[in-house]
Amino acid sequence: MIRTVQTTPFEGQKPGTSGLRKKVRVFQQENYAENFIQSVFDAVQPPRGAVLVIGGDGRFHNRAVIQQAIRMAAANGYGRVLVGQGGILSTPAASHVIRKHQASGGLILSASHNPGGPDEDFGIKYNVANGGPAPEGVTEAIYARTQEIDRWLTVDGADIDLDKVGVVTVSGMVVEVIDPVTDYADLMESLFDFAAIRAAVSDGMTMCFDAMQAVTGPYAHEILERRLGFRVGTVHNGTPLEDFGGHHPDPNLVHAKVLYDLMMSPEAPVLGAASDGDGDRNLIIGKNRFVTPSDSLAMLAANAHLAPAYAGGLKGVARSMPTSAAADRVAEALGLPSFETPTGWKFFGNLLDAGMATICGEESAGTGSDHVREKDGLWAVLLWLNVLAVRRISVDDLAHEHWARFGRNYYARHDYEAIETDKANALMAELTAGLDALTGREFGPLKVAAADSFAYVDPVDGSVSRNQGIRVMFEGGSRIVFRLSGTGTEGATLRVYLERYEPVGGKLDAPVSDMLGDLIAAADAIAGIVRHTGRTAPDVVT
Repeated sequence: MIRTVQTTPFEGQKPGTSGLRKKVRVFQQENYAENFIQSVFDAVQPPRGAVLVIGGDGRFHNRAVIQQAIRMAAANGYGRVLVGQGGILSTPAASHVIRKHQASGGLILSASHNPGGPDEDFGIKYNVANGGPAPEGVTEAIYARTQEIDRWLTVDGADIDLDKVGVVTVSGMVVEVIDPVTDYADLMESLFDFAAIRAAVSDGMTMCFDAMQAVTGPYAHEILERRLGFRVGTVHNGTPLEDFGGHHPDPNLVHAKVLYDLMMSPEAPVLGAASDGDGDRNLIIGKNRFVTPSDSLAMLAANAHLAPAYAGGLKGVARSMPTSAAADRVAEALGLPSFETPTGWKFFGNLLDAGMATICGEESAGTGSDHVREKDGLWAVLLWLNVLAVRRISVDDLAHEHWARFGRNYYARHDYEAIETDKANALMAELTAGLDALTGREFGPLKVAAADSFAYVDPVDGSVSRNQGIRVMFEGGSRIVFRLSGTGTEGATLRVYLERYEPVGGKLDAPVSDMLGDLIAAADAIAGIVRHTGRTAPDVVT
């Protein structure tokens, strides 16, 4: 029997680029998670009997919310729920399950690369029927509903056994607990030349994969160690933990320092890689060579034809605006269309669905293709392995070859985390107000060619997204981008993206910090970072 629970709205339940993220203690408030989930159901109005996918990254509070979401789905007319065993589904695997089973959508319980545990972060994201994140029209409808919600619906019933694969019913609704790994692993095997990778492994190709005690551990054990034949122990930190072992599951050079140090040592394997909390981001490091996410996108686009799924060529390449223009140069050389979108994977969805792009990427370590509608950490690692196995080349040699052909976009991202929101907003407001006066100004050897607030017109549906970040472009192709991130749970994160293009024949293997020094100084002079925030250095440099 359906039970109606009276409630009142909570402030601040506005989904960001990747859903609603708050501290666990916020989600543990009575009615808080239920209000948001009910708002999703009310906004999307699924047809009676629809299929819903539910899964998450295994972080603290996942299981409790999953149990409640199942009961609420039954009360809201869903006919079937597919849930990952143990509540586990990586974000790209969830996208694949939605698409494979023609679900109406899915709830992904994750705060991605943010820390987990009772005092840390939690999140809920809704993905639509194409497997991708809800577009802005849907998230705005969800937010509008959260502001007026007065009840949520549920049914009475005991928790189901999430650890046992099989089928049960909840108030007449079918609930199927599914193996979270097999479907995804089979998909990967259909995309890549596993035989070539296995042959390279037999010939001595080695790697180290850091799953960061997060969701990709089970997937990596199955694919890398069992199917591809890498030695047992190749996957480090492979057991998902509710608090990620007390670590921050963000695959960058700060939080994956152990992997980085290994790859810079004489004992380094051929490839080092990592993924994040929910499995949609990646880190790629070769022996003595860190590959930025921007360069990784470009290098994969240039070599994707070596994998069976992309042997016929790419339809196009897309990148988020803050991502370096390295991929654009590859697309131009290959005669492919390229697209510059706002940050947020949902903006790639229309391009992929329309067949206008095949490979997409973001500087925040997200890369993927049209096989799902999410960025996909293990997919990127497997494409790198496919390329290295077929070409029998090192990561460092491939990088040098690439830069010799296309030039190099020296690149770094500086993150200033947990800034007081008022101060961050004041910085951006002052910066925006002064844009028109920037053109023609000189900062050291740099001269501003143009400055704007990035707006995007979707080439598929014509929708417009404004205020997506501040761009300052300099003569010669260098630029600085300023943007406030929506992925944190406390204060604001200011991201400053620094990019210098060095053409073919130039300095292609100089220290990144040396090549970006003038841009770093210009960024503070233009935005007044120290003056507004009191910060003299970023918290994280990627």
